[in-house]
Parts: sequence; C-alpha cells; structure tokens
Amino acid sequence: MARRLLITLLGPVRWSPPGTDPNRWQAALAEDVVDLIATLSEVEPAIAAAAEQRALADAVVWPGMPIYDLPARTVGAALAAAAADGYDQAAVIVADAPDLPGLILGKLLRPLTSRSVAIAPAAPGPGLFGVAARLPAPDWLSAIDLDTADADTLRAAAPDPAEVAVTPGWRRLRSPAELATLDPAVEGWDTTRTLLSAP
Repeated sequence: MARRLLITLLGPVRWSPPGTDPNRWQAALAEDVVDLIATLSEVEPAIAAAAEQRALADAVVWPGMPIYDLPARTVGAALAAAAADGYDQAAVIVADAPDLPGLILGKLLRPLTSRSVAIAPAAPGPGLFGVAARLPAPDWLSAIDLDTADADTLRAAAPDPAEVAVTPGWRRLRSPAELATLDPAVEGWDTTRTLLSAP
C-alpha cells in the first residue's frame, strides 16, 4: 500500500473579518485544518511552513505530527520534503479552509492511482485549494503558488496535460462573500466558529 502524506502548507492570511485580530484569525483557520487532517485514516498528516510561519506551526501542531521547515513557501518544496521522508504520494493543501470536508481530500488523492498529479481549484478562485502528486513530484510543479495558480496554468506546464486530474474544489476564507457561505449546521471548524462568535 502506498505511503501517503497530507500536508497543510501554512501561509499569510491577507483578509480577516472586521474587528477580528488577523493573527488570531490565521491561527483559528490553520488549527481547524490541522485538526481535520490529524483525524483522517489511510493518510499521515504533516505541517509545512517557511521561517515566518514556524511559530504558528508550533502553536497548532498535534503531538507527533511532523513540521517541515521549508526554504520557501511553495508546493514543490513541501512535496520534496515528503519525498525525502520516503512517501509515495503527497497532497499539499491550504490552511484557510476550516470547514473542509474530509471527502474532498479523498477525491484529491484518488486520481493518483492513474495520474501523476491532481489539483483541486479554490472555489471560487483565484488559486488552488490543493495539489497532490506521486513522488518524487515532477519538476514543473516546483514553483506552483496555491494563491495564484489555476488548472489551465498547471495543465499548460505539464508535458502531458492528461496527467493532471482536476478534482472538486473547495472555498477558502479570503473575503466577506466566502465567509458568508460558512454553514453553522456543519460539524467541525470549532476554533473558527468560537472566534467568530466571541463578543
């Protein structure tokens, strides 16, 4: 059975709800994503962070969960770290999607049985929600930025566009419109929920 790693890639948050401390908002989003990946079966969890996000990684990590210190916040650097640890497949996801269903992550990894790369768009865009790849990852993934890349860009970069599967996307909380789509009836995202309900 393939060894699979699911990596939450920490990064800056450029928007927060009015009246909410940006650092607390970033930490709440990341904590909810990390809490989800820590509980999934058939995949191991990890965090990846460049130097400026290392303190946040230390704050939200679960006991025993690895933290990869990256030279730069790129998908390629995170996938290279997973390959160096002997994993066969890895997915790199954003840390600003606190209400993410585990099913979406399963759909991101599933195409790797027949494709070398799978991507999940941010819905709505711009950017991606996540990228998954067989390891070692192809060189053309090295500079992919989850905040700006899209499916067309990745397929154009691939030597064979058919090797890139596009899976269902998920929203990232980067604007008031996306925040308004959070469903209080859906379980999870406890830390974000608590922060939003604070007086």
